[in-house]
Amino acid sequence: MKSIFKIQKLNSTTSARAGVVQTGHGEVETPFFMPVGTYGAVKTQSSEEIADLPSKILLGNTYHLFLRPGTEILQQAGGLHGFMNWDGAILTDSGGFQIFSLEGFRKITDDGVTFQSHLDGSKHHFTPERIVDIQRIIGSDFMMMLDVCPPGDADNKVWMDALKQTTAWAKRGMEHYRNSEPIYGYHQILLPIVQGGTNSEMRKQSADELVELNAEAYAIGGLAVGEPKPKMLDTVQLMDECLPKEKPRYLMGVGTPADLVRNVARGVDMFDCVMPTRNARNGQLFTANGKINIRNAKFKNDFNCIDDSGISPMSKIYTKSYLHHLFKTEEILGYRIATQQNLKFYVWLMNKMRKEILNESFEKWANDFLMCYEGEKL
Repeated sequence: MKSIFKIQKLNSTTSARAGVVQTGHGEVETPFFMPVGTYGAVKTQSSEEIADLPSKILLGNTYHLFLRPGTEILQQAGGLHGFMNWDGAILTDSGGFQIFSLEGFRKITDDGVTFQSHLDGSKHHFTPERIVDIQRIIGSDFMMMLDVCPPGDADNKVWMDALKQTTAWAKRGMEHYRNSEPIYGYHQILLPIVQGGTNSEMRKQSADELVELNAEAYAIGGLAVGEPKPKMLDTVQLMDECLPKEKPRYLMGVGTPADLVRNVARGVDMFDCVMPTRNARNGQLFTANGKINIRNAKFKNDFNCIDDSGISPMSKIYTKSYLHHLFKTEEILGYRIATQQNLKFYVWLMNKMRKEILNESFEKWANDFLMCYEGEKL
C-alpha cells in the first residue's frame, strides 16, 4: 500500500514534524487545522471564504449530515463536495461523540448503537459498517470509525468498556471498508480512534490493538472532554511513542492556540475545534498579540484596527470600536469579521509552525509564543 503521508522535516528537539498528506482532493500540508463545518457549512462563512483562508480541508459531521439533509440528497448532489461547492478535502467525524452525548436517548450493544434523533425523536441504528457506508455517500476524504467516547472524568471500568467496544467496532469497520468501494472515484481514508481515557496502560493497549489494523492514519479521541490539561498532554506524549511515526496523527477536538502548539510538539499533525468560530460569535478574538474580548467597554472608543498583523484583511480595514458596535447591535457582519479573524489566525498559526519546523527553529519559537499567550513554556 502506497503511503498517503510524506514527512519532509522532523524537528530535532521535539516530536514536531512537517509533512504532506495526499488526499482525493489534493495535497494538504501538515500540521493543519480543520475549520468545523458540522452541517456542511462553517458558520457565517462561504466555501469561497474558507478557501481564501487558505484552508484546503474542513470538517463535517456524519451524525448531523445523516439527519439533515440526509444521504439521499447528498448522493444526488454527488456527495458533500458538490453539495456545498467545495473542492478541498473533507474529514467527517463518525458522529459517535454526538450520539454518546444523547444519554437516555441511545443504547449501545455489541452490534452498534441505537439512538433517537435530537430533532424529531425518530429512532436510528448505526453499526460500524453503516457508518462507513454513510461516509462513502458523503464522499469525505477522511472517514472516522464508529467509537465509544466516554467522558474525561469516567472511571477505569467505563474507559475499558469503551476501549473494548471501540476496538471490536474498528475491526469490523476496517473489514467492511476494505470490502467496499468509493462511490465517486477517489480514495477515501478510514481512521481508527484510540481510546482509553487518561489511563496510560489502557491507551497503550488501545493503540497497540488498532495499529494491527494497518490503517493509513490514526486518531486520538476521548481527550478535551473534561480531563485536566496535563493529563491530556501526557496522553498525547504517550501516543507519540505508540502510534506509527510514518503515519499522520489526528487529535480530535483540540483546541486553544496554546494546545495546538504543545501538541504539534508532541507529534500531532491534524486538528479540529469549534473554538475559533464559537468564540468569535461570543466576541473573543485571537490575534498575534493575544486574545481580546471585543464586547468590553474599553473598545467603545478604540479606533485602532482590530489586528495590525495583517493576518486577516478585514481586521486591518475595521476598527475595534466599529466591531464593538457591531456586537452591541448584534449585526451579523460583526460575527463574520470575528470568525474570519479567528480562522485566519488558526490557519496562520499552523503555517507558522510548519515554517519554524522546516527552519529548525520550532522549539525556540514555540516557547516565545507560549510565553506571550500563556506565560508558560512547552
